[in-house]
Amino acid sequence: MGTAYYVGTSGWHYPHWRGLFYPPALPASAWLDYYAHHFATVEINSSFYRRPSQTAVRAWRNATPAGFPFAIKASRYITHMKKLRAPRTSLRAFLAVTQALANKCGPLLFQLPPRWRCNPERLAAFLQALPKSCECAFGLRDPSWHNPEVYALLRRHNAAFCIYELAGFESPQVVTADFVYIRLHGPAATAYGGCYPDNALEQWAERIRGWKKLRRAYVYFDNDEAGYAARNALSLRALLEERRA
Repeated sequence: MGTAYYVGTSGWHYPHWRGLFYPPALPASAWLDYYAHHFATVEINSSFYRRPSQTAVRAWRNATPAGFPFAIKASRYITHMKKLRAPRTSLRAFLAVTQALANKCGPLLFQLPPRWRCNPERLAAFLQALPKSCECAFGLRDPSWHNPEVYALLRRHNAAFCIYELAGFESPQVVTADFVYIRLHGPAATAYGGCYPDNALEQWAERIRGWKKLRRAYVYFDNDEAGYAARNALSLRALLEERRA
């Protein structure tokens, strides 16, 4: 069985996408349903700043079709305030969100601070505390984390090194799990903007197809300016599906 490709955007509730991606007359309450007719996954980024209510999470779950996974970015309380300390306690509220999504809970993203230097001991303890049934990815922004010791630690727990492109920086393209997690924040030096040209998307498609023995590949575009994220996600999905046919 081949790799399942899940391509989407980081978030869907963008008022400036009205008329660019969403039909002008479509009410915001119907945006997720519309989005889910075009994409097979979405990344919840707002959960980094504020834990969503159980009511909101259940509404998201009910508004999407079967087999639609939500990737969820962990609270900054876990990654930036606690810096992975006391994981069993700090994870409790966040995991309640994942449980409310039930079988639509996709990968969990833990994005570490950009100026917190490598601490493999704390990462090891955190990995040990995570539920074994969850797909977990780690966004390691400080380059000191980009080393063989950390990659080996992630591999032991089947956790993904989050591959990303941000403000002109491209992370190492290291696969540490039986799935990959990719975040594309824009092709330009300015983060969250710009539109990926066709040749760049083709290169990403080639890279993703080149990683063998993967169960899943998750790709989320975060260049939300002018609706570029939705446009680029649709194009990359078409490239991946075209070569599979």
